[in-house]
Amino acid sequence: MQKRCRIIYNPTSGREAMKNDLVYILNILERAGYETSAFQTTPEPNSARNEALRVGQAGFNLVIAAGGDGTINEVVNGIAPLKHRPKMGIIPAGTTNDYARALKIPRDDPIAAAKVIAKGKTIKMDIGQANDKYFVNIAGGGLLTELTYGVPSEFKSLFGYLAYLFKGAELLPQVKPIKMHLEYDGGVFNGRASMFFLALTNSVGGFEQLVPDASLDDGKFTLIVVKTSNLMEILQLITMVLNGGKHVKDPRILYVKTSKLIARPVDEKMMINIDGEYGGDAPMVFHDLKQHIEMFANTDQLPDGAISSEQTPAELTASQHFVEEVEDLTGQELKQTKQADSKTED
Repeated sequence: MQKRCRIIYNPTSGREAMKNDLVYILNILERAGYETSAFQTTPEPNSARNEALRVGQAGFNLVIAAGGDGTINEVVNGIAPLKHRPKMGIIPAGTTNDYARALKIPRDDPIAAAKVIAKGKTIKMDIGQANDKYFVNIAGGGLLTELTYGVPSEFKSLFGYLAYLFKGAELLPQVKPIKMHLEYDGGVFNGRASMFFLALTNSVGGFEQLVPDASLDDGKFTLIVVKTSNLMEILQLITMVLNGGKHVKDPRILYVKTSKLIARPVDEKMMINIDGEYGGDAPMVFHDLKQHIEMFANTDQLPDGAISSEQTPAELTASQHFVEEVEDLTGQELKQTKQADSKTED
């Protein structure tokens, strides 16, 4: 039986590069042995999530999220509740593309990203569950929510991660700590903090050293609590992050591994951010779902320790000869394919 693949793509993500490359991506996946079709998301709420749920229930072997981190989150929320889940691929087309960065997937070349999927190498990734929602990269409360919600979508599209930096510089002087009650494996934090993060990967907000010892499949979040709200101290901590992840042992930081977190506000409202979007207000319970979704990744480039010893990357698919042809595609061959398509349209 031929394998079936569904590409769920956001036509407005990032700089809208996907629409131009879609026909060539379909060709790559077909040559890798997939009967491939595409679905363009609509402005309706949960468009990508609903389509991912539908194709998962229909027994598709692979679902690909083509868009930004928001599209990836929606697709994950569509397939995560299913007992039998399709494998998942990612073709980045957004602004920050944190999750693609963590999986070492090319972030500015959709065709190269499709070739990563065609190689057939996967890892079973942890995902997070926050009450009844799922996330793949980060959840948090405090400054993170203020910063993300304050960046207009058109500003993100034009300037990408710089938009967050500009908005962050504007907001830092206004940061005030709030009292949080956080229960994690083997401990409790009960005090004032400017923010907390629950990270699943080493790529958070463009910083690859925020979680220097991140594992993608060990069943553990990395919990980071920033206790200070002093502007100069926060800038010092950011410098330590950029300087090899030296912040992890700083007394102004709580840095621990946990499979679960219960977050409660104490005196005031605490909004929760889930993968860059508003996810509700605390109290909230977070669980790490170990190795829950099998993702295609550029496994050869993952850092040491990113994959646990109990899991080895999947081997190439049975249709390896198709895959090798795809990998060997040169610019000239792609050009010839485009020319042939153009003649067919004429």
